[in-house]
Amino acid sequence: ESEAAKKDSNLASAELIARYQAEDEVRELIDLARKLEDLTRNAGKHAGGVVIAPGPLTDYSPLYAEHAAKGEHARSVVTQFDKDDVEAVGLVKFDFLGLRTLTIIDWAVKAINLDRIANGETPLDITQLPLDDRATYQLFSRGDTVAVFQFESRGMRDLLNQARPDRFEDLIALVSLYRPGPMDLIPSFTARKHGKEAIDYPDQRVEPILRQTYGIMVYQEQVMQIGQILGGYSLGGADLLRRAMGKKKPEEMAKHRAMFREGAGKNGITDNKADAIFDLMEKFAGYGFNKSHAAAYALVAYQTGWLKTHYPAHFMAAVLSSDMDKTDKVVGFLEDTRKRGIAVHHPAINSSNYMFAATDAKTIHYGLGAAKGVGQGAVESIVAERNRGGAFSDLLDLCSRIDDAKLNKKVIEALIKAGALDPLGRNRASLMTQLPEVMRATEQLKRERESGQNSLFGLSSAASSSKPADVALSTCAEWPMAQLLAGERETLGHYLSGHPIDPWRDELQGLVGSDLSSLDAQFDQKRDRRGEAVVVVAGLVMAVRKRGETQAFVQLEDGRGRLEVAFFNEALNEFGALLTRDRILLVEGGLREDEFSGGYSLRAKRCWDFDAVCAAHTRNVSLHIDSRIAGALRALEQRLDSNRPGKSALRIALQTASAVGHIDINGQHGVRVDAALLGDLRALQGVTAVMLTVDRPWASAQSQ
Repeated sequence: ESEAAKKDSNLASAELIARYQAEDEVRELIDLARKLEDLTRNAGKHAGGVVIAPGPLTDYSPLYAEHAAKGEHARSVVTQFDKDDVEAVGLVKFDFLGLRTLTIIDWAVKAINLDRIANGETPLDITQLPLDDRATYQLFSRGDTVAVFQFESRGMRDLLNQARPDRFEDLIALVSLYRPGPMDLIPSFTARKHGKEAIDYPDQRVEPILRQTYGIMVYQEQVMQIGQILGGYSLGGADLLRRAMGKKKPEEMAKHRAMFREGAGKNGITDNKADAIFDLMEKFAGYGFNKSHAAAYALVAYQTGWLKTHYPAHFMAAVLSSDMDKTDKVVGFLEDTRKRGIAVHHPAINSSNYMFAATDAKTIHYGLGAAKGVGQGAVESIVAERNRGGAFSDLLDLCSRIDDAKLNKKVIEALIKAGALDPLGRNRASLMTQLPEVMRATEQLKRERESGQNSLFGLSSAASSSKPADVALSTCAEWPMAQLLAGERETLGHYLSGHPIDPWRDELQGLVGSDLSSLDAQFDQKRDRRGEAVVVVAGLVMAVRKRGETQAFVQLEDGRGRLEVAFFNEALNEFGALLTRDRILLVEGGLREDEFSGGYSLRAKRCWDFDAVCAAHTRNVSLHIDSRIAGALRALEQRLDSNRPGKSALRIALQTASAVGHIDINGQHGVRVDAALLGDLRALQGVTAVMLTVDRPWASAQSQ
């Protein structure tokens, strides 16, 4: 009889017992699970934990050596005791955190000081900032804290709007309160700060301790100090009290309650009041945050807020550089940057560096390193040669001056598609056409340099820095806008020169009333008691991620914002065929705050393909044409003929040399609206404006 069978009586489920006794597979599974029960699965290691001992660690704790990870030369030595046992034997443990924000601050300060020194100003010392800068606290109070350490999430920005911090102590408290558990204290904290709720103290002797947090115990240190002042604890004893409260062990709590009651009695506090204070301390000790930790975080947050307030271009350039390989973050940071009136220029071969850089208070140059496929080595070679020999004049000049081992064909193609080489040619299509001939010429020049022979182009080997002089750099018409934008998305992860939605932006605005940059306003205006706002949004499908047959997540973008839309069950079954990349969708659903991303997410209820909506629901097409331009009317007629007949009425505003009039065409002579029509009409000579009047399909569905 197996060990598991002997323990049948311990199994809570009669059904499980029956299956165990009747089914071999169930019996085998449970027997195996019993053998594994209570075994340690693996040895864990704290990512930033360091143990400090007064002597050799082997005198205090058994150790073991981990196998070296791939790419590492040394094995790490780890204690076999866990974190609690390490402290129990008298060792000290530290957690060391690496913060990307510190690198951002360093980059920003270095860039700022280059400008300050050039202007004869004293270099900025970020460690000496005044902690009472009014403009910085105004930024926090507005919730204008995108990219500000610890305060960038949507929820934290809402909290800032409520709390309106105006001193450094407020920032420390908010860092501590914005966590599960302590968040319940936030309404009382903000009400007390702004005089809407009375501030009371458990005992007047603790007012100096709780005054900065308006009578609320926010920090572990406050609990410890109250234990000292009212309960007569020593410093070490108060720390043991704090730990006991945090762990909530009944036997330890009973012991400390008696000790606190005894110490409080010596301070003139009755047993009943002492118990009430102890209960209050116990409640807050479970929430309490270490103030020294919170203060350090708040200081870094204040420094980033100060930089964003006083040097926004330099700060945002550093922020963009730190995440330039993460497209979603770059798009969000660019949106915030442009809202501040800062222009972000295209990557440019003759002015950009590897990272984003602020050239003045209102201008940032895109980093060349942000283009996918362009490595740091290639950019450093380009910048070094540009500094040595001056700006590059054309594609041939660039390729002949840079080592082709670093500037290969793929790198150049990526730079062309990203728009970084626009100054070197007529257009991107011409640069791509020139590339094969330029690569052949520079390869020939390289062979001549290596052989030391005279160049076929009339150059001596001494002129090794020169370029072939008689290579024809052909030109051609530019790519269509769709191809230009596709190249930017391929290399930069998003669009810079425009957006595929641009030709339809007015029509989409008329349908849904707003773009994806105004989700805050829509949510605040339409939010119901469940924290959901029913909205209709429009955007281009950038990516589709499916989980089985019941879930799909679609990334929508309109050039001004991004939104993830979730399709579940019935919605996915009904509209799944529409979820394809590069399709413009109209989606109705419930908008909710996304605590993970700090933004919003939408749960789809209904969905429409915009092209199909235009074809089925366009009431009329209005266009303005100047007939004085030769061939304008004939070209318009030919284009319209290809889209007739259709049910959308056509209204033409016609300008002649002597008059302006309107022609209304409908019925059998109307037009059929499709995806290409609007762009084609706008491209015709003489056509100065084209507008569609499109009815809302969800409105007609509701009326039915």
